[in-house]
Amino acid sequence: MSATPAAWASGEHGRRGRVLLAPNPGVMTLDGTNTWVLREPGSSTSVVVDPGPIEEGHLDLVDETTGDVGLILLTHHHYDHSEVAAALAERKGCAVRALDPDFCVGADPLADDEVIDVDGLRLRVVATPGHTADSVSFVLPAERVLLSGDMVLGRGTTVVAHPDGQLGSYFESIERMRSLVTDGEVDTIWPAHGPVLDEAGAVLDFYLAHRRQRLDQVRGALEQLKDAPHPEGIATDEVPRRVVEIVYADVDESLWDAAELSVRAQLAYLAERG
Repeated sequence: MSATPAAWASGEHGRRGRVLLAPNPGVMTLDGTNTWVLREPGSSTSVVVDPGPIEEGHLDLVDETTGDVGLILLTHHHYDHSEVAAALAERKGCAVRALDPDFCVGADPLADDEVIDVDGLRLRVVATPGHTADSVSFVLPAERVLLSGDMVLGRGTTVVAHPDGQLGSYFESIERMRSLVTDGEVDTIWPAHGPVLDEAGAVLDFYLAHRRQRLDQVRGALEQLKDAPHPEGIATDEVPRRVVEIVYADVDESLWDAAELSVRAQLAYLAERG
């Protein structure tokens, strides 16, 4: 059964954005994946960002809703964003572009700071690795919006998907996104999961503070494990899960596997810095 679309996902956003919510709700996807359809006022040609997964007619919905499509863009390679991209491109006769060339169709990979213009709709590519190595965001200057992919979610915080995702890159990317707010380029975030975020600066400040707090908690958990009596010792590959059990003790266990990815990224980050 399809999920009932969230209230924020119905209708238009700004003058240039519309979101189509994929029917794939879950622990990692929140209400589902947001497929963003962008179009310059007066144009009949759309840009589709993250066309989504093969899930209960979502491809047909995107096909029927978008009309002419000039370009498909991917914020990163995860299947819930990219799975139907090639099929949609074939239906629409357009290209797919991503940072990873393996996910491009009929076009070159995206380049950092590249400006894309599709029938008057202008987007700037911002490389924002961290969640994955190939994560990118898009600035929509006319709306003062940042399409953040999975780097920033509409609720909660994202996963640093180790080993592909790296915490050092994550910190640098969130700082870069924060500078877009400081420089007056961005006010609002349109994420790939969850509702739009109207106070981009406050959200990004929270993301940085939260991740630093988690990093401190991981340090504390390592000290706790080191000081506790362990007659048989703890195997190295068991450490991340033991850290999760301490740091995420107040979080539903259904989220622990995802938390362990971030913990592994945090442990790698700490190890790199001695």
